[in-house]
Amino acid sequence: MNRDEARTILLLYRPGTADAGDPEVAEALTLAKNDPELTSWLVDHCARQEALRAGFRRITAPAGLSGQIISEQAASEKVAVRRQKSVLVMALVVATLVVLTPLWLQHRVNDDGFEMYRNRMASIALRPYGMDLATNSPVPIRDYLAQNQAPSDYILPAPLEKTAMTGCAIEDWQGTKVSMVCFRTGKPLPPGEQSDLWLFVIDRSRVKQAPPDGSREFVRINRLQMVTWTEGDKLYLLGVKGDEQTLRQYL
Repeated sequence: MNRDEARTILLLYRPGTADAGDPEVAEALTLAKNDPELTSWLVDHCARQEALRAGFRRITAPAGLSGQIISEQAASEKVAVRRQKSVLVMALVVATLVVLTPLWLQHRVNDDGFEMYRNRMASIALRPYGMDLATNSPVPIRDYLAQNQAPSDYILPAPLEKTAMTGCAIEDWQGTKVSMVCFRTGKPLPPGEQSDLWLFVIDRSRVKQAPPDGSREFVRINRLQMVTWTEGDKLYLLGVKGDEQTLRQYL
C-alpha cells in the first residue's frame, strides 16, 4: 500500500469508531505512523471529523416532526404518494448537504478558530510523535522554547508544577508556534509512549474566540480529557488520557 492508496482509504476513517478494526484501515493507519506527510494529513482529517460531529450534534429536530411522521403514516394513498415525492426531494436535499456540508463546516470551523485549534492539538497528543527535546528538567525546556521563539513564559498551576516532565515540542497553528510541554502522571505507559499528560500554550490573540479570563471549559475528544483556560496573554490547553476527575488533580 502506498501513500495515495492509504489516503483514499482513510478518507472514510472516523476516529473513535470501529473503523480502526478494518484490516485495510489498520494497514493505512500503520503506514501513516511512519509517514510524516500522511501523518499531518491524518491529523487534519481527524480534526475535521471531530468538528463535523460537533456540528451535527448541535442540530435539533424541527418542532412537531414526530407528529408529522405519525400523521403521514395514517394518511390516504394519495397522501402517501405525495409523501414519497417529499421523501425524494428530501433525499436530494440530504445528498446536496452531504456534498456541501464539509466545505461549509470547514469554512465555519476556520472562522471559529478555538474549536479547530483544540481538536488539532488533541489529535497531535494522540498521534505518534517525537519530542524536540527530551528532559525531565523544566529549565532546559523553557530555554529551548525561548530560543526557538515559542511561548516559554507560561504559568503552570501549582499541582502541574510538581508533575514530572518528559520534554517538549514546538507545534504549528496557522503559522504561529505552539509550545507543547509533555508530562507523566505516573501511571504505567504502553511500550513506546513517554507521556500521558500534555500542555499546549499559544498567544491567545492567535486563536479566534478564545475562552474569557477566569473560565475553564472541560471537554472530551476521543481518548483525551481536556480543559482550556486563558491567563494574561496566553491560551492554555491541558489534556490527559483519563477522566475529568484525573485532570482536575493538575489544576
